[in-house]
Amino acid sequence: MQRAYKYYDFITALFVAVLLISNIASSAKLVDWGISLFGLPLSFDAGTLLFPISYIFGDILTEVYGYKNSRRVIWAGFGAAALMSLTLWIVKLMPGEAAWQSYAGQTAYDSILGGVVSGGIIVASLTAYFAGEFSNSFILAKMKIAMHGRWLWARTIGSTLVGEAVDTIIFVTVACAFAVFPWTIALSLITANYIFKVSIEVIFTPLTYALVSFLKQSEQEDYYDRETNFSPFLLAS
Repeated sequence: MQRAYKYYDFITALFVAVLLISNIASSAKLVDWGISLFGLPLSFDAGTLLFPISYIFGDILTEVYGYKNSRRVIWAGFGAAALMSLTLWIVKLMPGEAAWQSYAGQTAYDSILGGVVSGGIIVASLTAYFAGEFSNSFILAKMKIAMHGRWLWARTIGSTLVGEAVDTIIFVTVACAFAVFPWTIALSLITANYIFKVSIEVIFTPLTYALVSFLKQSEQEDYYDRETNFSPFLLAS
């Protein structure tokens, strides 16, 4: 039977919120702090400021509650992102009220939220999210067994190095293929996004340790996925 946990639902809600907010921010603005790496401008989509937090939540979920429970949360985020895109697309098709058209208008809506509802950004975001999050959780769960629960920092950073690489490369490549971003800045986006995301994971490692320790003690849970079916397509835990 599924155990009842004190904080599992709360972490799930935060995870989904981070995912949705970062998707909207990614569509709304590209950021350039004027920093370059060997002459390559490190510009990035604004969602990168928050999106790495979802990987920290993913690490915590897998480390404490196990891959099976993490898988349920990943699918919850996937469904929420798809629903958000569908809703904003339907809103886009609806006629605008006259006063709204005068101070905002369809052009403004399309400019800011158009990326969230365009086919390219949806495919890029959901595909990258699916592949990256499951790669991250799978690797962390396997490393935990191999390391007998030791060296949490190695698991969180190691899984993030792979998961964020998969996520970033797929997202930017698919988005460029659908003309969401120009190919001329693809390498810049991949490099800047990856460096920033991994750096956030490293910087937040002490906080990750504290949260994992608190949750393991509070929930009386420290799950090892020794007999887990790692198929990403199972919803039942």
